[in-house]
Amino acid sequence: MIIIYTGNGKGKTSASIGQTVRAYGNGMNVCFVQFMKSNIKAGEQLFLRNILQNNYHIGGKGFFRKEEDRPIHRKAALACLQWLDEHKERADMLVCDEILYAFHAGLVQREEIEKLLGYCKEHSKHLVLSGRYAPEWLIEKADIVSEICEIKHACKQGVPAQKGIEF
Repeated sequence: MIIIYTGNGKGKTSASIGQTVRAYGNGMNVCFVQFMKSNIKAGEQLFLRNILQNNYHIGGKGFFRKEEDRPIHRKAALACLQWLDEHKERADMLVCDEILYAFHAGLVQREEIEKLLGYCKEHSKHLVLSGRYAPEWLIEKADIVSEICEIKHACKQGVPAQKGIEF
């Protein structure tokens, strides 16, 4: 199955983690990689490291805001793809958190995602892709697509990110 969590709302990573917990709880081996998030020791990162151990990789460099930082972010995305390549055989499910944002920003190429899709299809692996801006061509290939849309968020009223809620 190819599963996509996309949209502008909060909860795409949480949905990916929920899918990971469900699969792990059913005895599946899950490899989870974060393409954009850096190691800020967020609650979900501590949890995933504890549960998945070496099957979890934080590869991102944080928000991609400045064009001059493109080479650093591209190198990080390539390292995430390399990590996946090295771990994919042992997994029943591969989870690529924020890969869709990385694709939209041009840090991951379409051919790289298609190669991953092909591998998963050929080897009967489940693939979870999350992030804003899922492209139409990828939505068409997916089996399940959930769009998470923001209706209201406290940050718009000036409330800072809350530990245990946003991180």
